[in-house]
Amino acid sequence: MIPLSDADRRPVNFPIMTLLIIVVNFVVFFLELAGGDAFVSRWSMVPAQITAGKNLITLLTSLFLHAGWEHILGNMVFLWAFGPEVEDTMGSVKYLVFYLIGGLVANFAQIVIDPGSTIPTLGASGAIAAVMGAFILAFPQDRIKTVLIIGIFVDITVIPAVILLGFWFILQFFGQIGSIAGVQNGEGVAYVAHIAGFIYGAITWRLFESAEARTDQQIPG
Repeated sequence: MIPLSDADRRPVNFPIMTLLIIVVNFVVFFLELAGGDAFVSRWSMVPAQITAGKNLITLLTSLFLHAGWEHILGNMVFLWAFGPEVEDTMGSVKYLVFYLIGGLVANFAQIVIDPGSTIPTLGASGAIAAVMGAFILAFPQDRIKTVLIIGIFVDITVIPAVILLGFWFILQFFGQIGSIAGVQNGEGVAYVAHIAGFIYGAITWRLFESAEARTDQQIPG
């Protein structure tokens, strides 16, 4: 399932911060392609280094790195599907703070689960999971326009957000249980970061909600 957009509403304000985050991610990705493994090693987060008090800046920089085209395209599609409406409830500045804290929470979850790991951690997934956690609480009744792929069958349909995101969360939960290392499985998926980011987003989104969002009626689309 590939989410595309909210089928029931559109944001009142243009999602400038969501767009800027996407642009920055692609700019950094092109820097990765130019800099190679040395660039990735320098700016990705390694839990063992953080617990040793080294390279703390990578807690943030790792949020803008990706392991390949599939990784970044998947993450950015999910961010564009859920980010604009969440940004609209918070305002651009609060949304950016919320997003970055979500990424930090996800990275710290990685560190807690395996503080001695020397495996580099990178990607925006934890921060985007926070956005998804906020969305499911803010708009549980909305439907998401989704590309549904079952074998060779491909269709565009609408799926309730609570079902789509709830199913995604369950997959992360069982993926973490089945993870041999406790942090990443053989495919390099940081399930615990996704889970932590999602829970953070669901719990805290009200704290970032703007006063205008509480009173303004969003325009259905």
